[in-house]
Amino acid sequence: AAAGAAAADGSVPTPSASLAGQSAVPGGQSATAAATAPRAVVETDLLRAEVSAEGGDIVRLELKQHKASGGDANFVLLDDGTTRHQYTAQSGLIGEGLPTHKTLFALPASELSLKDGEDSVELRLQAPEQNGLQVTKVMRFQRGSYLIDVAYEIRNGAGQAIAPHAYFQLTRDGNPAEQVEAFGVTTFTGPAFFTDAGKFQKVQFGDIADGDAKFIKTASDGWVAMVQHYFVSAWLPEQGAQREYFARPLGNNLFSAGLIMPVAAIEPGAQATVGTRLYAGPQEQDKLEGIAPGLDLVVDYGWLTVIAAPLFWVLSWFHKLTGNWGWAIILVTVVLKLVFFPLSAASYKSMAKMRVLGPRLQRMKELYGNDKAKMQQEMMNLYRTEKINPLGGCLPILVQIPVFIALYWVLLGSVEMRHAPWLGWIQDLSAKDPYFILPIIMGASMLIQMKLNPTPPDPIQAKVMMAMPIVFTFMFLWFPSGLVLYWVVNNILSIAQQWQITRMIESAKPGSKDA
Repeated sequence: AAAGAAAADGSVPTPSASLAGQSAVPGGQSATAAATAPRAVVETDLLRAEVSAEGGDIVRLELKQHKASGGDANFVLLDDGTTRHQYTAQSGLIGEGLPTHKTLFALPASELSLKDGEDSVELRLQAPEQNGLQVTKVMRFQRGSYLIDVAYEIRNGAGQAIAPHAYFQLTRDGNPAEQVEAFGVTTFTGPAFFTDAGKFQKVQFGDIADGDAKFIKTASDGWVAMVQHYFVSAWLPEQGAQREYFARPLGNNLFSAGLIMPVAAIEPGAQATVGTRLYAGPQEQDKLEGIAPGLDLVVDYGWLTVIAAPLFWVLSWFHKLTGNWGWAIILVTVVLKLVFFPLSAASYKSMAKMRVLGPRLQRMKELYGNDKAKMQQEMMNLYRTEKINPLGGCLPILVQIPVFIALYWVLLGSVEMRHAPWLGWIQDLSAKDPYFILPIIMGASMLIQMKLNPTPPDPIQAKVMMAMPIVFTFMFLWFPSGLVLYWVVNNILSIAQQWQITRMIESAKPGSKDA
């Protein structure tokens, strides 16, 4: 395993003997506190990055297209601890006289920004020369992209060949990011690894601290990421290049997850370049899969991914047509209603027949009210004769529950829904209705549905059924407005379908009311 001390404080990883070309432990680099080291600022159309002279680490990264919750400030993904978290993207070289993430680099004199007409901007950091080794860290930021190319240009001016390693790691505190807990599942915060052999493997901070973290350690493919709700950062080396993955505690509630790559031997007087890509941005599903295999798996839909993933695909398709996620939710609701139409129609027919039989059931109650067993027997005989399933009315709700929960996770787990407006007062479909208008409409629609249903013969059951709209309204006050919108539209369509079927049944059996 790639673990152990390679610097005085143990913050630099050490490659295992199985990784070809093991280097000597680095030493003698100058170090400074990250909080006080000078910084370079790089700004593009999407990012504002602060790069520390210490190691050339990205110690703060603002996403200009995404706002912080409850404010107009840019969302901060990588953070030096001044906002909330300690969370940095670090890299370095392992080998005698080579710079690590503790080395003090020379920064450019001025800030760098992407100018009109430019597709990229490049930050070059010079490490102090040691033992004839000259190293430049190069970071390239691109227009319209959350990808950052990070590379080391190594010139060997020493008298002997060197075979160093490069490491790339994400260091973060173990505190949870913006989290959501619902239906017994909490959104994940922590490292994740992806390889062809192990597929997608999430690792809990607690398992890292206990030494119980399980993931593929060596591979020639895959990536390592730090995942949180809506956002992700990931080191993405090229496929086919040998690498070793690691995750380890650093103390003080800090954890590091990353990879080590060997560098081919560099002869005296020769130079080589080693590097990889860093993605640091939103979990935009239509783009993640194209960036690296399996990267779209960082989107956390909980245990109903098998339903949520295709549901999001359909939502996205409707969003392309309408340009609005609210209208997309309404169209998806219509489609789902059409899919479940035969099932719900059968259930509504059963309820309509129950409604027609209401007077006969009431008469049975009057005749056999004191004999519960006889009354139950007569009711079952009536249901059997009329071919009615008394529980049929519950079926549409039971079928909708998995879809409801899956849509819940789509709304909460998809960054595309974050701060997405619908119309009027609904400016964030992933947040609750600020004026509770939709939940009240939802409660009223449920009440209308109850009125269309047959009254249960048991008075206690009848009271429970009538209380359900109030209970559900209270619950839905805090649910995402996009989810309440789905339920409101679904209820309205159900009312229309149920009213039509009830009217047809009652018209077909005019004598039933007087039976």
